[in-house]
Amino acid sequence: MFIKVLGSAAGGGFPQWNCNCANCHGVRNGTIQAQPRTQSSIILSDNGEDWVLCNASPDISQQILHTPELTKKGVLRGTNIGGIILTDSQIDHTTGLLSLREGCPHQVWCTPEVHNDLTSGFPIFTMLKHWNGGLQHRPIAPLNTFSVDVCPDLQFTAIPILSNAPPYSPYRDRPLPGHNVALFIKNRANGQTLLYAPGLGEPDDVILPWLKQADCLLIDGTVWQDDELLATGVGKNTGKAMGHLALAEEQGLMALLASLPAKRKILIHINNTNPILNEQSPQRQFLTQQGIEVSWDGMAIHLQD
Repeated sequence: MFIKVLGSAAGGGFPQWNCNCANCHGVRNGTIQAQPRTQSSIILSDNGEDWVLCNASPDISQQILHTPELTKKGVLRGTNIGGIILTDSQIDHTTGLLSLREGCPHQVWCTPEVHNDLTSGFPIFTMLKHWNGGLQHRPIAPLNTFSVDVCPDLQFTAIPILSNAPPYSPYRDRPLPGHNVALFIKNRANGQTLLYAPGLGEPDDVILPWLKQADCLLIDGTVWQDDELLATGVGKNTGKAMGHLALAEEQGLMALLASLPAKRKILIHINNTNPILNEQSPQRQFLTQQGIEVSWDGMAIHLQD
């Protein structure tokens, strides 16, 4: 299984365009050791040539430009993206669909709850009907397996996770099970498995068995502490309210990761305020000591026997 990180940051990217927190100020001015990042998205393949896009970041055009694997050779217009899967209906995971309109039609796999948000409060499916057939919805049923034609060796299972619905959704603060899913991906050819969960509010009895059996975890690392936005002076929302499990809390993500047997544990969807973005910070050094990796834009992961 081939995985490539197109974007590793949370909403707003890093540095965020209107933020002057210590991290954003430092990366702009070169006073901290850190890499700029676009908003989170990955691609997956079973052959290294045909790809499935997981989440469509607002930065998708820039990401494609920097990803040679997605350039389709021998055609005037085209791409090696053969299907799109959405794990939620958040702005930072869906707005990029608008930038992909010139390549319509696209097959888009998502749950009915996500599709409902994207045909009502944020009606991308409705808007893009005017572009060559638009977005063709392929329903995802939680805990049922499905596949995407261009990557037949990859078997996907959508696992409902406890998180939150987008601020624009009528289900904000009372999400239904299909509003947020993790993806458990198995390569039928060699049995290797990936658990992709860019939004994880709280581990429960549904997701835990899947976390325990994955060979590789690519998982939400949004904030270091739950009150991080307040502590840095840039906001009032807690990580929990936004639907994210903080890394350093007593029952936080680091404690969870320590209990899991995965060979690789990699963080994605990292907020601009998170101190782990500073590669010389004690928080980043602590993660390294624990064997936890921090993804970056362009990171390639190859799962094999």
